[in-house]
Amino acid sequence: MIRVEMRKQTFRSRTYIALGLMAGLPILLTLIIKFGSRHHNDRDFFALASHSGINMPLAALAAASSFLLVVIVSLFAGGAVSEEANWGSLRYLLLSPVQRGRVLSSKLAVAGILATLATVLVTISGLAAGTLAFGWHPVASPDGVVFSQWTAVGKLAVSTVYVAWCMAGIVSLAFMISTMTNAPMGAVAGSVGLSIVSQILDAISSLGSLRTLLITHYWHAWEGLFANPTTSSDVLKGVLLQVPYVVVFLVLAWWWFDRRDILS
Repeated sequence: MIRVEMRKQTFRSRTYIALGLMAGLPILLTLIIKFGSRHHNDRDFFALASHSGINMPLAALAAASSFLLVVIVSLFAGGAVSEEANWGSLRYLLLSPVQRGRVLSSKLAVAGILATLATVLVTISGLAAGTLAFGWHPVASPDGVVFSQWTAVGKLAVSTVYVAWCMAGIVSLAFMISTMTNAPMGAVAGSVGLSIVSQILDAISSLGSLRTLLITHYWHAWEGLFANPTTSSDVLKGVLLQVPYVVVFLVLAWWWFDRRDILS
């Protein structure tokens, strides 16, 4: 079922466009940084992107993970079930001798694969475009630390996996809403809206330690891997924070869909 679902989702124009956007964003950023004005006094990944091709995917990850990547992964997960219901094919799919849980599992697996692929494309495209534009040099961090090329690539790989996992809560929420509605854009809007609200609340310092419970609080914790000294404690906290969100949203999705009366 996963193979069938993967084939169905892969050969859709929406998938091509979404993955194309994730691959094209780092290329666009590379061109802007290559031919635009450079601010050498700014200490962030964008200002340092021209120092090495490996800096470019770091800047792209930082730019994409706050909004565009959220929209893309929400599209994949939010349309997993609701699109079938909207098309009227969900009822006929469930008439086959297949348990509803298996149907959900296959759709969730494909949504997770596509969401991970979207994240990886940002890194691969940024690394390729950045290397061509700025060369293969040691990586300068915003804290002034310089990492060797392969050390930086290893940290970049960990950062990519971490960013992909940070999308798990958003994917689970979009997937849950997808089981409850026939409107794919409603599921997308719900998950994107939660991420925006969470980021707004995270910027309010008066909330204190309550901010650490927000789904987006540790999204940029991977940047600590390039700090001086290197910090990974927030990365572990970010990994663990997504677990309760994923569990709650998916349990609700299974509970709701198992009891849902599919009429169309």
